[in-house]
Amino acid sequence: MHPWFSAWRGFARRVAASRHYGHEHARHCGGFGRGRCGDHDEGGGGEQGGGPESFFWGGGPFGVRRPLRFLAYKLGLDERQVSELAVILDGLKVERAQAELDLRRTSGSYADLLAAETFDDAAAAQIAAERTRSAERVQKAVQVAVGKIHALLAEEQRRRFVYMLRTGLVRL
Repeated sequence: MHPWFSAWRGFARRVAASRHYGHEHARHCGGFGRGRCGDHDEGGGGEQGGGPESFFWGGGPFGVRRPLRFLAYKLGLDERQVSELAVILDGLKVERAQAELDLRRTSGSYADLLAAETFDDAAAAQIAAERTRSAERVQKAVQVAVGKIHALLAEEQRRRFVYMLRTGLVRL
């Protein structure tokens, strides 16, 4: 790659980052990517993990650090609340990851059924039941997490959290 091109590409990335996050942020983190601050993913913005707006279980990796940092800031959480919320979010992360693995495994089982000479209705029903059980486990984990979050937050913090849920900023 020509040196002029790489210099231009770096400049273009910094300009794009300064438009999305503001000039102060561009100077702070080097302008793009996971620069010095690590608050956003490559390219920034959108549902796949930009700033704190894309934070909960929707796009990008299902890490706890950014959602937790965002919630701590928006809700005004103290250290105890942050540590307890980290445990709650980590439990949800594990349960959702397990559900994703179950989905992949059952997709493979469906593929095996399709590859067979004859279709086995009983095996298909068993696979469907396993998918249902997996979804029920996730829903139960969300229910337990909501109860723990309710007990953890003060009234004003719950009011802010409810607003974030209703506006779609947070998804459970």
